[in-house]
This record gives sequence, structure tokens and C-alpha cells, in this order.
Amino acid sequence: MVHTPGPLDRDAGLFVAGHRGLVGSAVWRHLEREGFTRLVGRSRAELDLTDRAAVQRFFQEERPRYVVLAAAKVGGIMANSTYPVDFLSANLQIQLNVMDAAVEAGVERLLFLGSSCIYPKLAPQPIKEEYLLTGHLEPTNDAYAIAKIAGILHVQAVRRQYGLPWISAMPTNLYGPGDNFSPTGSHVMPALIRRYEEARLGGAASVTNWGSGSPRREFLHVDDMAAACLHLLESYDGDSHVNVGTGEDVTIRELAETVAEAVGYDGRIEWDTTKPDGTPRKLLDVSLLRGSGWSPRVTLEEGIRSTVEWYRAHLADVRV
Repeated sequence: MVHTPGPLDRDAGLFVAGHRGLVGSAVWRHLEREGFTRLVGRSRAELDLTDRAAVQRFFQEERPRYVVLAAAKVGGIMANSTYPVDFLSANLQIQLNVMDAAVEAGVERLLFLGSSCIYPKLAPQPIKEEYLLTGHLEPTNDAYAIAKIAGILHVQAVRRQYGLPWISAMPTNLYGPGDNFSPTGSHVMPALIRRYEEARLGGAASVTNWGSGSPRREFLHVDDMAAACLHLLESYDGDSHVNVGTGEDVTIRELAETVAEAVGYDGRIEWDTTKPDGTPRKLLDVSLLRGSGWSPRVTLEEGIRSTVEWYRAHLADVRV
């Protein structure tokens, strides 16, 4: 079934699943700025998305017209490689429960958010959407990736079976306000910010990072991601998931130097090459997204500076 996307009804119910997380909170802020009047959010204490019966009750009571599925159990290399069962099980449960309940409740438009880790470890660069399922995954986060791939296929199956204009978006590495700065659960950007800020405050002579520093990574500010979500909901309707990124990358070594400069740390930067690097390169081809009329606005330097400022201002309540 072919649909013609258009502006969402600003007065209709829109459920942001995971509205307190990095992406969900940014999506919520953006939708508020865009005039949405009936945003619906539930904390984990209010609604456990792994509880199937509770999720079904919630959808039957609220009956949102739109859903942004940003809820997920996420973590860095250490967390993913240590607890693969947790990441596979929790994410599959969240996705199945929300999407099944959304179908039953007649949700018109749903955006499922995945991750660029869905692609093969050695995929050609930049990575096109069509490279999905063409090679082996990165072993350190294959369980999480399989869960996200299942989510993409679930959306495609809903489109085929029910004719609903649901879509999926695969963001590159995200960062910004509301990130997880935990030493064991954070991704590379917040981990570096925390590490260098603590080193600066403690007067440490050097900071040692995992790996060689040679892998290349792409980073997108979460406010740009939020803007892309609404853009896609209003302008894209296709079977393929859509890559969301900047189309540019940097080495982890370059990133570390940029973070150190933003924080004001001037000690030595060292590398522990006995630790894993992960995927050598992960740059998304964003031709499909740019072709739909969207491009990011926040530069990496601006984004890192503002994230450092946010981290310092929220030390008391930041996720650690």
C-alpha cells in the first residue's frame, strides 16, 4: 500500500517510548518546540515495556495515534560483550510488546529507532541501507544488533501484513544532553568526556583509553537526531530503514583530542592496545536521508562543547 506522508496532527496523541533516555528526551523536547500538545510518556517505574500485559493495557487506554519507539537497553563495548543475554532479551521484549500492542490499538504511524551496529563488521564504507544482512556482525555487540535487526523486520512485516505506514531509522553514534556517563555502561563520547573531566579536576598527568585509537566513527548530536525523526515521520514512507548521520567520521584518537581540548585537559593521552577496538570503521551512507531534504546542523566541535557544559551543569543528577 502506498501512502503519502504529510504533517502530523499536533493535537493527536503521540507516545514517546523511552522519553527519559538520550534519544527519547531529545525527541520529546523537539516535539514540544514543534507544537505537539498531547505527548505521552511513561517512566520505567510507571510502565515496564518488558511486561507484555501492562503494555497492552497502556495502549488500549491511551490509544496514541503516533509512536516513536526510542526505548532500548543500550551500552558500550564492555556492557554488550559482558551481558549479551540481557541486551538480546530486553530489547526483543520491548520491541515485540510495543509493536504488537500498537497494531492492536490501530497506531497510524510508528517510527522504530535502531542502531548502526546492525551492519556487518566489515561492510563496505560508507554503509548503504542495502548492506544489511550481507555479512558477519561485530562479535562484541552481535546480540544487541540481532535484536535491532528483528525490529526492522518487524516494521517491514507490519507494512506487508497490515498496510500501515510504519518506518525505521538507524542512527549513527549519538551523543548530547541526557547521555549515560557510567564508567561501565557508556558509549565512547560520554566515556571520554567523563574521563577527561575527572582527569582535569584530579590533575592526572595522563589518561589511558581503550584500543589503538585508529577506528573511525561518525557522531550525530541527539538534537539533530530528534529533528530527523520528525522529518522522516512527515516526509518518508518506504520499506527500507533509513540511515541517520552526518556522512563524515573521525578517528577515536582525533575524537579524544577534541574532547580533551573542550574539557581543558592538557595531560598526556595514552592508548591500551591490549583492549579491543571494535569495528574498524562505521560510516553511514546518508544519501537516502539527504535526498528526502534533511541534513544535520550541529558541528562536532559545537556539539562536544555543549555536551561538556551540560555534563558539568548536571553532575548531581547525571546518569552514572
